[in-house]
Amino acid sequence: MRAKTRLAVLGLAMLLVLGGFTVAVAAKYPDKPINYIICFNPGGESDLTARLQQKYLEEILGVKVVIQYKIGGGGATGWSELVRAKPDGYTIAGDNLPHTILQPLQRGDAGYKTEDLKRVYCFEATPNALLVRKDSPFKTLDDLIAYAKKYPEAVTIGGSASWSANHLGTIELEQAAGVKLTYIPFTGSGSAVPALLGGHVGALMSYTTMAAQYPDQMRVLAVAAEERSPVLPNAPTFRELGYDIVEGAYRGVSVPPGTPDEIVRVLADAFRKVNQNPEYIAKMKEMAFDIVDMGPAEYTAFVKDRIPYYTKLLRDVGAIK
Repeated sequence: MRAKTRLAVLGLAMLLVLGGFTVAVAAKYPDKPINYIICFNPGGESDLTARLQQKYLEEILGVKVVIQYKIGGGGATGWSELVRAKPDGYTIAGDNLPHTILQPLQRGDAGYKTEDLKRVYCFEATPNALLVRKDSPFKTLDDLIAYAKKYPEAVTIGGSASWSANHLGTIELEQAAGVKLTYIPFTGSGSAVPALLGGHVGALMSYTTMAAQYPDQMRVLAVAAEERSPVLPNAPTFRELGYDIVEGAYRGVSVPPGTPDEIVRVLADAFRKVNQNPEYIAKMKEMAFDIVDMGPAEYTAFVKDRIPYYTKLLRDVGAIK
């Protein structure tokens, strides 16, 4: 009995020591530059957001925030590196949904597991949008669908990454319209847009943000949202046109597994403050980003809730057994 009591006291003492150590670490965090990994090309949504956040994060945290690009594998290269990084709060990465759920599900070994990413904050969302060049023969979604029915796999659809929101949106369109399209994955929106404008693909399954950036060069055939975007009021939704497709990307920031909760709270508070900055909000709305606010617990629960949904969706389209 005395031995059990001594073990209990020893265990409690260790918890107090570890707790005190964590508080001490968090108290002086951060005291050196933070590396912010972006997993897609410069010019895409993840990069544009990080560049806007950078100034405000540095003001709030009092240290430099260094943006690094780890591109490849539809984002998997960067997320694989993140989960192997030291869990000290000095390596963070932009994360995307549904990518970080779809890739481990479909690939088996994506280099990371969905649960490996310790979610800090979800700060934005962007619906998918089907885009063509202004001079495209496809004036409407019906035009594109009719051509795809007549010529299976002839319509090329570019998009950001494989097993991503854009890829899934293309598969959902194939299912809903009963057509065969050819999806071409790029290493981000930043490289997909020149492919469309250069005539290398027939259309893009991209985001509303890209349509807002290139209004004179692109035509929006449909937006995969429940309601029309206030920035693109003339663009119909897929549902308005008879296709039940609501799809897009959520973006947030994650840290390596094992990062102390106190450090996660410091980072989450910083990203929350950025999202509340009126100047930042105005810029984001102008670019058609939907601002989202989910802290660590809510974001983690949201990811957990979405796993069964995407598992069923991949099974329904035959991507997994």
